[in-house]
Amino acid sequence: MHTNHYITSFCHIKNQTVSLNNTVVYQDKTADTFTSFIKGAYKSLNTSYSKFFKMDSLSKLAFLAADVLLQNEHLNIEEENNIAVVLSNRASSLDTDRAHQNAIQNKNDYFPSPAVFVYTLPNICIGEISIKYKLYSENSFFIFDSFNAQHLFDYSNSLLASKKAKSVLCGWVDFDENHYEAFLYLVSETSSNIEHNKNNINTLYNT
Repeated sequence: MHTNHYITSFCHIKNQTVSLNNTVVYQDKTADTFTSFIKGAYKSLNTSYSKFFKMDSLSKLAFLAADVLLQNEHLNIEEENNIAVVLSNRASSLDTDRAHQNAIQNKNDYFPSPAVFVYTLPNICIGEISIKYKLYSENSFFIFDSFNAQHLFDYSNSLLASKKAKSVLCGWVDFDENHYEAFLYLVSETSSNIEHNKNNINTLYNT
């Protein structure tokens, strides 16, 4: 029997703005760099994670978007939460890869940083989210040329239909130099007014 799935909430981070369900929760149009913007957002949104400022930019972006969404779900972070994570982007971990390359290309000043190297895989950001919220279900990170609603729809529905997770945190988190964009949404069997389908995913992404 076919079971309908629904998008229960969604978050955007772009253009110096953080929004939850189309409501702006933080904005700083004076922030001329990602670093200053994400620092202000972290403080304003009462994000609490001791490793946040040690993370690379991609992980900060993904973590903050996920935190805004999952705080809204009022999860018990002392217990395991059966939420899968399916993320995607275009640039992979390229921004951090460049920093690592710069550290190793000069043989006369060869000093690779373990703190940088650990983030040279894009799926590390999923680990940071999972640590805070005790998400021990399935997780995957995919690379596409552009936002791929069809893949997010198919993959998350498969996880829910196979009972591998009760909910799936899905979306797009892309960071390259000072260009950043995050769109995450939570999908489950919990009824809402937004049915989980390709058209609605694309509509929310382009909002």
